[in-house]
Amino acid sequence: MIEGIGAAAGVAIGKAFVLPSWEWDLPEQKMDAVDLAKEFERLYEGIRTSKSEIQFIKDEFREMVGPEESSIFDAHLAILEDPEFMNEVRGIIERQYKAAEVAVKEAIDHFVTMFDLLDDEYMKERAIDIKDVGNRLLKHLLGAPEVTLPKDTQPYILVAKELSPSQSAHLNPSYVLGIVTMNGGKTSHSAIMARAMGIPLVSGLESNLNLPVQTGDMMVVDGDLGKVYVKPEKSIIDHYTALRDEQLRRKEQLQVLASVEAVTKDGTEMRLAANISSVKELEAALKHGAQGVGLFRTEFLYMDRNSAPDEDEQYEVYRLVAEKAGNHSVVIRTLDIGGDKPLDYLQLPVEENPFLGYRAIRISLDWKELFKTQLTAILRASAAGNIKVMYPMISSVEEIRQADAILKEAMADLDARGVAYNPHIQQGIMIEVPAAAMIADLLAAETDFFSIGTNDLVQYVLAVDRMNEQIAHMYHPYHPAVLRMLRMTAQAAHQAGIDVSVCGEMAGDERSIPLWLELGIHQLSMSPQSLLRVKHRVLNTSAAKATLVAQACFSMSTGAAIEDKLTAVSVSCISVGPGRQ
Repeated sequence: MIEGIGAAAGVAIGKAFVLPSWEWDLPEQKMDAVDLAKEFERLYEGIRTSKSEIQFIKDEFREMVGPEESSIFDAHLAILEDPEFMNEVRGIIERQYKAAEVAVKEAIDHFVTMFDLLDDEYMKERAIDIKDVGNRLLKHLLGAPEVTLPKDTQPYILVAKELSPSQSAHLNPSYVLGIVTMNGGKTSHSAIMARAMGIPLVSGLESNLNLPVQTGDMMVVDGDLGKVYVKPEKSIIDHYTALRDEQLRRKEQLQVLASVEAVTKDGTEMRLAANISSVKELEAALKHGAQGVGLFRTEFLYMDRNSAPDEDEQYEVYRLVAEKAGNHSVVIRTLDIGGDKPLDYLQLPVEENPFLGYRAIRISLDWKELFKTQLTAILRASAAGNIKVMYPMISSVEEIRQADAILKEAMADLDARGVAYNPHIQQGIMIEVPAAAMIADLLAAETDFFSIGTNDLVQYVLAVDRMNEQIAHMYHPYHPAVLRMLRMTAQAAHQAGIDVSVCGEMAGDERSIPLWLELGIHQLSMSPQSLLRVKHRVLNTSAAKATLVAQACFSMSTGAAIEDKLTAVSVSCISVGPGRQ
């Protein structure tokens, strides 16, 4: 048994396929000065072909898992356009008279070494992206075949030193039972993609691996505990076979709950909605029993293009979502870009700390016409269903008033055009920065509803970048400071008589149910994959007993103690069964 990092949950049992590493046979001779122009043309042609391939992979992967996970490949396209990387390549060709493929390989090695020297696990993992892009470019320059996965074979467990995002995008969950990588961690792109596809993954085995794995070896992968068994004994296989079968059985049982309302044993109703980025995700959410959309991330309509979508294009998407949601409400969050989601055509400034910089509502209020176009499209779609509009990253009363003024201008324009819309459309805000939680009572007087975005709220309250492996252990949703922020926000909403919901990852964590019941929050929005699991927990919960648990949690002084308490209660609920039907 070898221990690593459980990067994607689940159990896999099968034979190994060891993915060979990239190997390149590079020319040693120097180029003649007269041939430099030819080398640059080869380089640029390789870049054009690589870009085209990456865009194709991205589009293909987007169809499989949605736009958020597929945006990983934006970073790959950016590397091929990065002036520092390309200047390094061109400089080697010009000054050292080396072939384009040699220059690319040396530039890759230079930047990978530089990233590896940084005392930051997250940045070290980004070196994999540089290698992935560089290897794709080298493949075209050398005319070499791509390292591919086996086809037309029995399902297998993939073993690799590291798995590039390009290779991850080509994984077929029907054939790939599990993944084991020597390098990487929970924040690697391969881990993000494996979780999106539901493939168990254990990574970070390099320092612990002293038994070589060969293609054909029997393996067991425990993505929950981060354990890998090579050539396991029959007792280990039998144990994990039973565990895997139990997981599959529970998954099938939960599907039965799709048409059941989420009501606690003592009659408290919970409304479970979905976070989506596309119409396709909404369809999946409705199959899992989603009661509408609690968060429609609209920024993905603006990405992967040369200009912003116009009013008609946005209207058609919003209208279709509203119609598919039926009588359920659809909360459309206005453009939330900046930070990790830049838009090239807006030419936003490069910032030292973009997550504390120019993003979300701050950009929208400056780019008034861009914002107004979106609001106009949302208003038009409100005539087709129960649509609400929500502003992201609000930190002051002034921002709400400025946004509302632009919303009123959009209404006036539609009135002048004689276009129908809901004049009483509800307007809400995201509570995701500490300032908003601290003045929630003032903000509640300006809006119709709150939606708590716990991902950013936890990050900002604790000053922890959760994608940074060195401090990821400090990102604790159950930290007492976070719970106090949640309580302040909920109390302000209740006192003002407005709705309050949660749309961050905590909403999809069934352990949090007692907290929401104690806080009087009965609306949650989460990923489609979490809906049935959370509903199962609600059905097997007594609201009266859960509030006693939550009250005890609010009196505790450490996040670890709170999490242990909630986890213990959750485990006892899971043992009850599939839920009332």
